[in-house]
Amino acid sequence: MDGTLNPHDKNLSEAWETLKAQHDNGDGLRPQSNRLAFADPEFLMRRETRGIRFQLEMLKPDLAQQDHGIEHTVVVFGSARFRSQDTAQAELDKAQASGDAQALQRAQTLVRNAHFYEQARQLGSIITRYSMDQHAEHKLFVCTGGGPGIMEAANRGAHEAGGISVGLNIALPHEQNPNPYITDGLSFKFHYFALRKMHFMMRAKALVAFPGGFGTLDELFETLTLIQCKKVKPVPIVLFGSDYWKRLFNPEVLVEEGAIAAEDLKLFKYVDSVDDAWNVIRAFYQL
Repeated sequence: MDGTLNPHDKNLSEAWETLKAQHDNGDGLRPQSNRLAFADPEFLMRRETRGIRFQLEMLKPDLAQQDHGIEHTVVVFGSARFRSQDTAQAELDKAQASGDAQALQRAQTLVRNAHFYEQARQLGSIITRYSMDQHAEHKLFVCTGGGPGIMEAANRGAHEAGGISVGLNIALPHEQNPNPYITDGLSFKFHYFALRKMHFMMRAKALVAFPGGFGTLDELFETLTLIQCKKVKPVPIVLFGSDYWKRLFNPEVLVEEGAIAAEDLKLFKYVDSVDDAWNVIRAFYQL
């Protein structure tokens, strides 16, 4: 026996029908000793079963990516709030017509940053088209946080190039829906940030960080820390948009104050074009 569960097993279907009925009736989750353990959400949500939940969040995306032949990824981070040029321009037209000063300021910012969306979209396409002609061990796949903005753009570029891409979404108080360009079967939702970030790094062959907020900074600095501390193998880290990153982050101060070594500045590179970003990755691996 290979231990694989039959999804058509009567016991399984009855367990899930019970859960569905309970949900549809608006009933709260109640422990039931006679329910199959893995079909008992009240049991699975106990503090004592947290380790099981960790393992499930570890295994589900890993096995699915293996099934799709995904071993190496280029992880693209960036703001969820940026929009495409068309969408940003439409927002600007709307704001100008409304006469709302705050709406106009927000729309002007969207238009100013829309080029980052289009560049992430182009990068996703370039990575995907390159991989189509490669053997399995050399293929690179786009992987994002699965949400809107820069994440959507990179997934969109991969989709438009005719390839597949991954989205690692996160359950938030204000629901973040997966963008529509992630490949079916490769859109995953996480409860634990730690497991999500682990999955980013498990297959990452490069990280491209576009301008973004706290989430982008969190993911960027975690990656820098892991590489600096030699917890993972070095990968190219590309900071896209040098003006943004140099205004936001002054690593030379860390060197001056002895907080990091001068050689740590070599862990990342600034770029301002899609070609330069791709060339950094290609040069690192001599592609």
